[in-house]
Amino acid sequence: MRKKIWLPLAAFLGLSGAVSAQQPTASPAATSIIPQPVLLTAGRGSFAVTAATRIYVDPKNEELRRIGEVLSRDIQRTSGVQPQVIATPAKAGAGGIRLTLRPALDTLGAEGYTLSVQPTQVVLAASNAQGVFRGLQTIRQLLPTQRTPALNLPAVEVADKPRYQWRGMHLDVSRHFFGVEFVKKYIDYLALHKMNTFHWHLTDDQGWRIEIKKYPKLTSVGGWRDGTLIGHYTDQPHQFDNVRYGGFYTQEQIKEVVRYAQERYITVVPEIEMPGHAVAALAAYPELSCTGGPFKVEGLWGVFDDIFCAGNEQTFTFLQDVLTEVMPLFPGKIVHIGGDEAPKTRWHNCPKCQARMKAEGLKDEHELQSYFVQRMEKFVNSKGKSIIGWDEILEGGLAPNAAVMSWRGQEGGTTAARQKHNVVMTPGSHSYFDHYQGLPELEPLAFGGYLPLSKVYTFEPTPKELTATEQQYILGGQANIWTEYIPTEQQVEYMAFPRMSALAEALWTPARLRNWPDFQQRMRQQYRRYEAWGANYARSAFNVRPQLTLDPAQRTTVVTLQMDAAGPQIVYTLDGSAPTASSPMYTQPFTLAKSAVVKAATVEGGKLMSKVTTRELLMHQAFADPLTLTNEPSKSYKGIGPLTLVDGQKGTPNHTDGQWLGFYGYDLVATLDLQQATDISAVRTTFLRAVGSGIQLPASVEVAVSEDGKTYKTVYSAPVPVQTAQVKPTVSEVRADLKKTTARFVRVTAKNAQAPGAAKPDTWLFADEIVVQ
Repeated sequence: MRKKIWLPLAAFLGLSGAVSAQQPTASPAATSIIPQPVLLTAGRGSFAVTAATRIYVDPKNEELRRIGEVLSRDIQRTSGVQPQVIATPAKAGAGGIRLTLRPALDTLGAEGYTLSVQPTQVVLAASNAQGVFRGLQTIRQLLPTQRTPALNLPAVEVADKPRYQWRGMHLDVSRHFFGVEFVKKYIDYLALHKMNTFHWHLTDDQGWRIEIKKYPKLTSVGGWRDGTLIGHYTDQPHQFDNVRYGGFYTQEQIKEVVRYAQERYITVVPEIEMPGHAVAALAAYPELSCTGGPFKVEGLWGVFDDIFCAGNEQTFTFLQDVLTEVMPLFPGKIVHIGGDEAPKTRWHNCPKCQARMKAEGLKDEHELQSYFVQRMEKFVNSKGKSIIGWDEILEGGLAPNAAVMSWRGQEGGTTAARQKHNVVMTPGSHSYFDHYQGLPELEPLAFGGYLPLSKVYTFEPTPKELTATEQQYILGGQANIWTEYIPTEQQVEYMAFPRMSALAEALWTPARLRNWPDFQQRMRQQYRRYEAWGANYARSAFNVRPQLTLDPAQRTTVVTLQMDAAGPQIVYTLDGSAPTASSPMYTQPFTLAKSAVVKAATVEGGKLMSKVTTRELLMHQAFADPLTLTNEPSKSYKGIGPLTLVDGQKGTPNHTDGQWLGFYGYDLVATLDLQQATDISAVRTTFLRAVGSGIQLPASVEVAVSEDGKTYKTVYSAPVPVQTAQVKPTVSEVRADLKKTTARFVRVTAKNAQAPGAAKPDTWLFADEIVVQ
């Protein structure tokens, strides 16, 4: 380490509330802090914790005493030595560990702090106890992850403050329920990452989880379902386990959790869904619906037409009564009212809702939802609190004082900020932790999507297109853990870690200081911390992500092997055999000019560290040949363009893997130019069937050939057998065996299975590799 630089306190003050930011001078394992502090300077030497060490706190400050006791217990667990906490006035040169308040540090904000670890003393200072608690998390990361008889804190100087004021994690307890002790543990994880907001999703179609004394059936009926979906929603037909499932929190338990969070300076934001995602409530009180029911608590995931009736005055009385009991339980100023995925089908056909629209001069059901939200907002505001809702609350007009949680990308949040409304960014692209974090074939069942650690790290909550004034409305961001496919506490941890660490840094550390290679190195120590915490973290970052990139000009494929973890070495094979520690080491991208089965893994210390990933490359007559499409694929499923069909790679059962071209209501019409007259014996085309996602095999496939590209002759035409068995998503191949045929051009037409004369598209056709033999 470089020579220690002592940074005077004055250097951090009078800077218009900002800390002077610089890259840390060193980041050894001993100072692998996550999230990266704004300013960190590693010094020389260390502070030795001994039996004589004392923790001094400002007198008559119970919060500091409590924080000191936490630190004392942490040290005891690590070394066996438990320093005594002493309330005494600050004295220069007193030695020991000092936790102190310094009003001058208010330039660092409510959560900023300074930490000075010298061989003779440790001083953690902030303008308030919350800042001291945030600094405590930095000290915790200076402690060793394994018990040691000789505990030394490395010398370091830190000045720190968060970038955003909202740094949160969400937990859905409706789809699957988690007890009080695990919720506390989850809050501890947030605290360790310097997060300050816990978004508690308490109600949904699959279960109502909070006691409301005035409406006891919300929990006695709405808190329990008769069964839960087995497998994925896209598996057909839907099957259920027929096991009664549920649970709820009493109001006393809610208070207990909130107190626990307050001690960690974390605000709990409750979510009570309205007007949609209400089936569990309607099962208990069907008179609040448009149809009168009956209903049962859903065991299926998804979006349902039955929502709270906006034309029924009793609905508003009910929801106001519910919030009247909910709001006093949560001292925070914000209540989440949902507002997302509320189909208007029932409202459109409901006389009461239509009468409400007429009476209020509302032109459509979207404005009726805006009326609903604005009416509830006025009630919440009257109690001294504010609402936040998912970005659908923008539709029909945003409530005057509402904040927006933008999940369908960042567009909703951008719109809200331009309208001078506060925004929390939580886009599915970067912060939905129910998505796969590794290759789906190597991961437990998940909702879908793909969100590896490296992508979470790139999360940028503030859109560049906003002006400096508009950017001030971006409060921060959070990640969401929806639990349809997360039934256990261990699985929650698996989906949260290590991605929570990347999120924490994205929300705390200034963007200019974020450095992915450095973060990868610091994560090596963080994985050890997970183990010390007993957290069930995913090892997905150690798995290799093979990327095969077509080079059409050279008719070759470039192979890139990547992983998100630092440390292990990548090994690979090309013949389909399982790689071992003695297999070739990957050092840089390489080129393939023939068919191969690429298998890769990571090794360290002569042992495999990861699962084996596999990618097959198939060279064939049409490989990398020019190809044109008559109909353009969907922008969401366009792969690398038309060449996706001749890049030598076949799609997987995961329709979001980037290897499929998706056509919504249109046919696949692909024309290949083999560039010279070629003898052809067969044409094979790959399709996907995923009934739950609306993806069907084509109705028929036709192959036509031409010598000049103008006149085509049909050489194969046949219907695709209708599959009545409803199964998991499957990849199927249609093979057209041809008599001896010579041609330069090949046209493949696959008819979309959409019903003839359909008024609008409703069926997807997904196609991939066209193999010419």
